[in-house]
Amino acid sequence: MRILHIHAHPDDAEIFCGGTLAHLVAKGHHVTIVTMTPGDCGSNHHSPEEIGRIRRQEAADGAAMIGADYFCAEFRDLAIFETDEARRRVTGILRRTQPDLVITASPIDYHCDHEATSRLVRDAAFAAPAPNYDASAYGDYPVMKAIPHIYFADPAEGTDRDSRPCIPHFVVDIESTLSKKRDMLAAHESQRLWLKEHHGMDNYLETMEAWSAQVGKYAGMRFGEGFRQYKMHPYPVTPLLEELLGPALVTTLEERDRTNVEKIVRSLRLGRERRRVAGHAHRPAAG
Repeated sequence: MRILHIHAHPDDAEIFCGGTLAHLVAKGHHVTIVTMTPGDCGSNHHSPEEIGRIRRQEAADGAAMIGADYFCAEFRDLAIFETDEARRRVTGILRRTQPDLVITASPIDYHCDHEATSRLVRDAAFAAPAPNYDASAYGDYPVMKAIPHIYFADPAEGTDRDSRPCIPHFVVDIESTLSKKRDMLAAHESQRLWLKEHHGMDNYLETMEAWSAQVGKYAGMRFGEGFRQYKMHPYPVTPLLEELLGPALVTTLEERDRTNVEKIVRSLRLGRERRRVAGHAHRPAAG
């Protein structure tokens, strides 16, 4: 099977889906990782061109660690919008890669680029098999034979913008691939300083592990990654991703699990907020 992971920035694939992508490659599936942007705003110390060049290479290095392909769609940070041009460009990416299954960003997340990416990918998946929808400006690729399966990764910290829990449909056990996920994310060395300076994130590798542990708790695992399938008409509704991974790695969350997930998210969110308050209190004043 051909799997396309398309998210907004370099390091998003690793943070939200790295363990699952490693599982898929190990099972013999072809994985392509696409970032919408080269992460050109992700630095206080490099120009957009310099940091973009650095981050494209970091993303390619991270993908290579699991045997995945990588390329950048060449949008720009904070400039991904739902326009006719953007939808045709993303449609061209789908026709280029011909995926059976697409994993993309959560439609509700903390970052506008994540949300715009999610909606563009969802709509491009609908357009890609339509022969009269012209995306030839972005490559002479054949139209797809069918709408691919669409899955949304979890949002950051597992919540929407109002801090309400975003419950995944199922959780993938990534305990056996966590070390690969960590190595992939560690390839994005340029982001260590940026995330500390801009996000107040002391150690992005530890934060990733904490988020993975949080999702794992939803399903009684040590580490997990959560996903929701988009099932609106006429998108495919068969559980393809779950079938590719196999029952040993997938735990479906039932309605009865919702209260437990909400308690876990609420408790961890309060802890993070206390740490953020303490961190801001120790930041030097501007000027």
